[in-house]
Amino acid sequence: MQKIGIIGGGIRGGMYAHSLRGFPGADVRAVCDISEPAAHKVAADFGLTPYTDHRAMLADEDLDAVIVATPDFAHRDAAVDAARAGLHLLVEKPLATTAEDTEAIRAAVGEAGVQCMVGFENRWNPAVRRIHDLAAAGELGRVLTQNILLSNTTHVPTRMIGWAARSSPAWFLMSHTVDAALWVNGRTVTSVDARGSRGRLAALGVDTWDVVHALLTFDDGTTASLTSTWVLPETMPSVVDFQFQAVGETSAVYVDLQDQSVRHAGPDGFRWPGLLGGEIDGRLQGPPTWMVQDFVTRLENGEPVGPGLDTGAVVTDVVLAVHRSLETGATVTVPARTAGIRTADFRTADFR
Repeated sequence: MQKIGIIGGGIRGGMYAHSLRGFPGADVRAVCDISEPAAHKVAADFGLTPYTDHRAMLADEDLDAVIVATPDFAHRDAAVDAARAGLHLLVEKPLATTAEDTEAIRAAVGEAGVQCMVGFENRWNPAVRRIHDLAAAGELGRVLTQNILLSNTTHVPTRMIGWAARSSPAWFLMSHTVDAALWVNGRTVTSVDARGSRGRLAALGVDTWDVVHALLTFDDGTTASLTSTWVLPETMPSVVDFQFQAVGETSAVYVDLQDQSVRHAGPDGFRWPGLLGGEIDGRLQGPPTWMVQDFVTRLENGEPVGPGLDTGAVVTDVVLAVHRSLETGATVTVPARTAGIRTADFRTADFR
């Protein structure tokens, strides 16, 4: 039985607690959030011990693993302290938003000899997994290009998360699609060209990028074109718009993850409710749930978890390059150390 603590009592922390409630091998014991009301709400909902200081939780609780579900920019202290306490980690994507934080987490995990999964949940998304598997089996031939759009309505940066001004569509959304593009292509990114616009969200009180476009060039000259926005109108049929096309030498594959085959015309509008989330018989379903359950199962079975630190580091490198290109208008070379990421990190059937 894996004894687990959760650091971060927001939407994701609560979702992880729900996902592991009653799951074989999981014993979630505590939750920590710097907001006392948030910590107490998750604790009350799932029968956990609440904390407002993660160091106190690490000292007081007998844990095997910690889930770090804090905001994008706030992973370092929780992850480093948990690793130093000898605990395995599941860290929300992105692993970090600075090179310094990335290296601090990598060093702490390496010194402690613990395992660390980075939460790229779309590796458990059946549609994305199908694209990956087709590419890995050679059915697409050489993957020539990918076009991936992942966007949100303005609800997300203005009302769903309170820290959007310290993030961006590139960190919050494009970290997913960078990982997916790497996973499908199986190669490393050598350079990034990015453009974007801002102003709409700033007028709404959130000073960050509205739209980000990024062209990734891989080491074999192939490309991936990524777009993420935070300014879709709230009249959209879903809060998330996710489209993915991969074009190979012999075939192409396209999926639309917004339209999941259910369409509901109601008194307050037309909606496309997703099938990859929600509950069935009181149990959560969907990629993030399956991801955290896989994390627990692998720990319980003594198996390696993944995607791991190498993957998390390369995605952070690429998104940092996206931001530098946005700010300078220039092509940005991705740091050479990412060339050391093994192709196997992106092309294995068991997600590692």
